[in-house]
Amino acid sequence: MSGTHKLLVANRAEIAVRILRTARRLQIPTVSIYTRSDATSPHVLLADEAVALRPDDDDPVSNARGYMDAEAILRICLERGVTLVHPGYGFLSENARFAELLADAGVTFLGPRPETIHVMGLKHESRKLAMEAGVPLVPGSRDLLLSADEAVSLANSIGYPVMLKATAGGGGMGLVVCHSAEDLRMKFSSTQERGKTLFHNDGVFLERYFSAARHIEVQVFGNGLGHVVHMGERECSIQRRHQKVIEETPSPFMLSQPVIREEMCAAAVELCTKIKYASAGTVEFLVDDSTGDFFFLEMNTRLQVEHPITEAVNPGLDIVELMIRQGVAERESLGGLTPNELDQAKYLSSIHERKLHAIEARVYCENPFEQFKPCPGILQRVSFVQEDWLRIESWVETGTTVTPFFDPLVCKLIVTANTRSEAIAKLEYALSSSQVYGPTNNVAYLRAICQSDAFHAGNCTTTFLDNFVFTPRAITVKNGGLETTVQDYPGRRIGLGIPQSGPMDSLAFRVANILVGNAPGTEALEVTLTGCDIIFHVVAVVAVTGPTAPVTVDGDKVDMWQSLVVPAGGRLRVGTIKGVGFRVYLAVRGGFPEIPAYLGSKATSMGLGGYQGRALSVGDYISLGTCEPTEDERMNVVPTPFIPTYTNDWTVYCLPGPHCDEEFVTPQGIETFFETKWRTSPSSNRMGVRLEGAQISWARTSGGEGGSHPSNIHDNGYALGTVNINGDTPVILTHEGPDMGGYVCMCTIASADLWKVGQMRPGCTIRFRRISFQDAVQLHTQLQRYLLEISQMCEFCSADSLIRNPPDFSWMSFNDCATDPKLYVTQETPNEDGSGLTCRQAGDGAVLVEYGEARLDLAVRARIHALETSLRELEIDGVWSLAPCIRSIMVHIDFTQISQSDILRIIVETDRSLPDSVVDMQFPGRRITFPVVLDDRWNREALERYMQSTRDRAVYLPSNIEYLARNNGIDGGASEALRILGSADYLVYGVGFYLACPFLVPLDPRSRLVGQKMNPSRTYTPRGALGIAGLVTAIYPVESPGGYQLFGRTLPPWQTWGKGPDFTPDQPWLLQPFDQVNFEPVSEDSFSEILLQFDAGRYKFKVEDTTLSMKEYKSFEALVSQEIAVFRAKQSQAVQIEEAREQGLLQKWYATKVASLSQNASSETTDLDFTNSNVNVPSPLSGSIWKINCERGTLIQSGEQVLAILEAMKTEIKVEAGDENIGRTVVGFPKGIREGVTVNTGDVLVLLE
Repeated sequence: MSGTHKLLVANRAEIAVRILRTARRLQIPTVSIYTRSDATSPHVLLADEAVALRPDDDDPVSNARGYMDAEAILRICLERGVTLVHPGYGFLSENARFAELLADAGVTFLGPRPETIHVMGLKHESRKLAMEAGVPLVPGSRDLLLSADEAVSLANSIGYPVMLKATAGGGGMGLVVCHSAEDLRMKFSSTQERGKTLFHNDGVFLERYFSAARHIEVQVFGNGLGHVVHMGERECSIQRRHQKVIEETPSPFMLSQPVIREEMCAAAVELCTKIKYASAGTVEFLVDDSTGDFFFLEMNTRLQVEHPITEAVNPGLDIVELMIRQGVAERESLGGLTPNELDQAKYLSSIHERKLHAIEARVYCENPFEQFKPCPGILQRVSFVQEDWLRIESWVETGTTVTPFFDPLVCKLIVTANTRSEAIAKLEYALSSSQVYGPTNNVAYLRAICQSDAFHAGNCTTTFLDNFVFTPRAITVKNGGLETTVQDYPGRRIGLGIPQSGPMDSLAFRVANILVGNAPGTEALEVTLTGCDIIFHVVAVVAVTGPTAPVTVDGDKVDMWQSLVVPAGGRLRVGTIKGVGFRVYLAVRGGFPEIPAYLGSKATSMGLGGYQGRALSVGDYISLGTCEPTEDERMNVVPTPFIPTYTNDWTVYCLPGPHCDEEFVTPQGIETFFETKWRTSPSSNRMGVRLEGAQISWARTSGGEGGSHPSNIHDNGYALGTVNINGDTPVILTHEGPDMGGYVCMCTIASADLWKVGQMRPGCTIRFRRISFQDAVQLHTQLQRYLLEISQMCEFCSADSLIRNPPDFSWMSFNDCATDPKLYVTQETPNEDGSGLTCRQAGDGAVLVEYGEARLDLAVRARIHALETSLRELEIDGVWSLAPCIRSIMVHIDFTQISQSDILRIIVETDRSLPDSVVDMQFPGRRITFPVVLDDRWNREALERYMQSTRDRAVYLPSNIEYLARNNGIDGGASEALRILGSADYLVYGVGFYLACPFLVPLDPRSRLVGQKMNPSRTYTPRGALGIAGLVTAIYPVESPGGYQLFGRTLPPWQTWGKGPDFTPDQPWLLQPFDQVNFEPVSEDSFSEILLQFDAGRYKFKVEDTTLSMKEYKSFEALVSQEIAVFRAKQSQAVQIEEAREQGLLQKWYATKVASLSQNASSETTDLDFTNSNVNVPSPLSGSIWKINCERGTLIQSGEQVLAILEAMKTEIKVEAGDENIGRTVVGFPKGIREGVTVNTGDVLVLLE
């Protein structure tokens, strides 16, 4: 059928996909149109051509209206040689002007003639035609109503209730039910105005409203020459907001009323014959449930959403195909399909003889419990059961974003069976087996309808859902507080820069789960500092653990560290943590089954996992599992001696290393580090806890090749809980922290003590106490015994007996014990390449294996790769990740499965099994080509932001590229630097840091440009940005902060949902160590198009097999050795010059900041002395005052009243009045308290009478 035809689909989502499927089967070339938010939708991928609507419109709201832009769509048709346009449903499908524009341009609209669309689209005109055709009408107005008085007069004559309708309305919009004359008068003008707003037509008419009626429609098809057939009826009585939810055929009502069905179908055919209807259409009727009388409602002159059920009971029927064939016939001057092609007998036989029943359920992202409120968001898992009897019409997949700009329909489930009861059972099974997880949807609601007696009996009328009682098994978040996230334990153990996530305090987290009867690692809520407020729609068993915070259920105070029952409709509120500690944990029996695991965990992290990859916010709605108490439920209680002690003065056990030795820090500096009481900084979060205190006493002046600062080293792996020295600032790397980087790590917190870090609020103190590996194992054993005893208490003891006879429990204590972090150093002669082996302790869960001196050497990296390959081949139990990088490999272990001594023995033996020389080694790999834009506008914009908001003068400003040229002594300036960077072949030395970020180094030493990190770092970097720090080039996988010197933009090597031929859902990263990367320059416009293809999963990287021969590389290196020496000498000299310049500029910047702070301090105002006040409101943590929300005389009216907002951890923190202060009045503020100043934990913010 293709011939010279080309079909444009003037629609989106599932109907566009469905039309394209038929067009492809008919071998007709297709064109899709799309708006910005739909750029990665399937209909864009499935079409032969795809064209953006309003490509220059950056406003997402107005851009989304592109599907209604008739002129723009017509232009695309003419530019692309389109002959046929299928409008689908909605948008322009019943727009007579659009159909006329196409006809005038010689493009065939697949639907009825424009005049038919116009007359049938005006409800009052279609009523006239129905009357002329002898079709029964609902009692009502013949013409448009001009006034409320006229409407009331007519309504009084036909009786109330009545329905007032916009004549141009559709889809349930523009109609209201009026129960009295007063009601009608009140709604008349607003209905006119709504019609004018929505449909550009303020005409209204009136009909009698039947409260117990059925909505039944007849599918028709005409050839435009007076021949019309019907394909049976569909019942659509189950509606919300006058929009259909479930449809079925045949109608359960008509199954017992065959005569009425025949009369109705005949009436539909008669009406369409009279107007010589062309193409597909639907005649809708209202049927009196008690008498069987039917009345014409309206005609939809388009394809209906529910058309698949008609196709399902008519095997072989494809209504879209008929529409295309009709359009082709019209275009080829045949007028339309022949009567033989539209044979009524065929469809009559299917109604009477084919015993099939079909039901369709529409799945919407909406909340039935909240008046069907649309719920946009990311679909975190989409999976459907596959059955011969199930048809799925969908446009979504895992990772699809449902935007707020369009109808929230995500899919339709169509089941077919021999009987209605069998079809209902199949639909319920399909709904139960489907996984559409992400924002709230109506799947549970649809399942409840399927289980209802009225639906099973076929007794549902159009008002059925008005009184349908649906209680969701869910919670609704009324207030998520500072940060409330879904976490599970232990989180993700993958490596590759994918954060482990999980609870910051795994001790309190696991106990909460044990109390409610869950497995200890079950997903639960981590609630940070300021609490949360949650409504439970069903009765549930919960527990709240952690430091002391006020907890109430329906306003009544309840205890922490015990199980509780929240009643159905109950409101659980956790208030602000008082005094000490930072996080509490809320576990619910059964967890959150509809929050899907991402890469093996439900934990929330960096836009991944959890609920929508973010902290919970007001209105979030989370489904629960089996959460009810048992009939003989008893409350579990943790005895007071078993509740951990929370403090603001912490001692934490740690293991020295990997870099706690005199190579990096002086002996006195090491002792000072462990003697210091460090203070936690407000600039802390789940990525890391920053510490303030003593100056680090370095044993060296720089990091050599690793960087200019003595804290810099060549990038290597990090362990969870390591204390990373970032510049001169120690940072505890926590659950969202990087797993690879280029800074010294002094010590690593013992895994059994890591929970304490989760309770450190800004401003508290911490002292690190060194212990041995054996001590760390004992600490872990004690923690496991603690959890076991809690479990046994909950299983075997009653709450009363525990309170009367609390068990004895005490935490063991260790003295500070300095140990050498070097676990093993090669004693024999180093390998031929000088790469002796050193194993360093990295906590109780990792060993850092290093080779050779602290310099970048491909021979050393080759040996690391050989070691990694051999270790992987051993498949060692207890080794869960290997993280190779520049000159090291971090071996992550589970010491409960393999001891430290055993893994050391295996590492050493494996190393000894390797050849002394790497010269004869060959490494197979891949060569992957990335498109690149050098010196791109996106990175320039990032630098402009940096200069405006962070620092305006630096050696690397205003151009990172010009800086790189100067810093490396490149004679040709920025253009030559770009040529070198863009033409180099790179080797992937490591994959990690964040989200599989690759560490790239040019194979040719003459292309290895160096650059320092920006100081301070940028707050924004575009994803796919290319940057240099030290000798390493990185590709930023996601939009993020960063400090590398930027020189271009390419595709990110990370695809969150694993879309595309080079990714999978289980492996959303592209690169692996010893891959080779090269770049192919493209224009910015070309890159933008490539990025759209990448995001849609349509881009395929050019991947070639390659082999790295060390013999060939060594020969090449020797050949150009003189050039390498000259390059490095010029580079070294240039680096010294630029470092000196930067030191001067940095000192000036520091001086400016100090002067600014001094000026702010000198403008302090004075106020009351807090000693003169009886009551005060303290700061819950260290931070700066962003806003003061009260003034003298402010009355405290609720405990949730916000008195001030602090800024700490890059987050706004609300300071609430507290229930104890209700009724008090603000009398002033302590001296120096004002917006912009820094306060510490406990500082008084507000004074109350």
